[in-house]
Amino acid sequence: MPSLFEEPAAPARHSTPWVHAHCDGGARGNPGPAGYGAILADEQGHTLAELSEFLGNRTNNFAEYSGLLGVLAWTLEHGYRRLRVVSDSELMVKQIQGKYKVNSPDLRPLWEEARQRIRQLDGFEITHALRHKNKRADQLANDAMDRGTGRAPATSKPAAAAVAPRSTATPASQPATSPTSQPREAKPREAKPREAQMLRGFTRDGVVHILGGATLPDGVFVKIVIE
Repeated sequence: MPSLFEEPAAPARHSTPWVHAHCDGGARGNPGPAGYGAILADEQGHTLAELSEFLGNRTNNFAEYSGLLGVLAWTLEHGYRRLRVVSDSELMVKQIQGKYKVNSPDLRPLWEEARQRIRQLDGFEITHALRHKNKRADQLANDAMDRGTGRAPATSKPAAAAVAPRSTATPASQPATSPTSQPREAKPREAKPREAQMLRGFTRDGVVHILGGATLPDGVFVKIVIE
């Protein structure tokens, strides 16, 4: 028989339910008009919230991190302790997992903020998925970019309040302490593709060196043809 003075057993650390989130971010121009979108659901697949926010002129990677920070902020503010995230940004996912270094001075504060919020959770997982498995979050990100560039939404149904990343890199026009409800439209709008450009270079020790001193911004996809 237990002693009357014995302290009650602490609740199980992993007794709280998981929140499942898909997040995405993008920029039209990279940098250019940027936004992020996210959808959060419970373990039964019921939608808990949809986030959609315009970020001003930012890069794709900044927008991807903003989506993760928005998901983390919503999860913590609503009392959930375990979170699984799916993103189509391989760079961000592997940086959060510790597999890639964070060399960008613009992304470093966002990475540090994300890690700080993750430490407040009892459980956290993040995985990479191709874009076609992240359609709803991609749509919400495009909705945010449409609003920011003055395109009229197809519907007036509002999305859930979006939470801006708490970071000095957050645009002044989107204060982190003032979340706002945002409308969303039914169909996503795709960014206008870049015009193809031919550059020449060579490889050394597995690294591509571009001739002529040209540099490529983050987020640009390239096709390599061996001559």
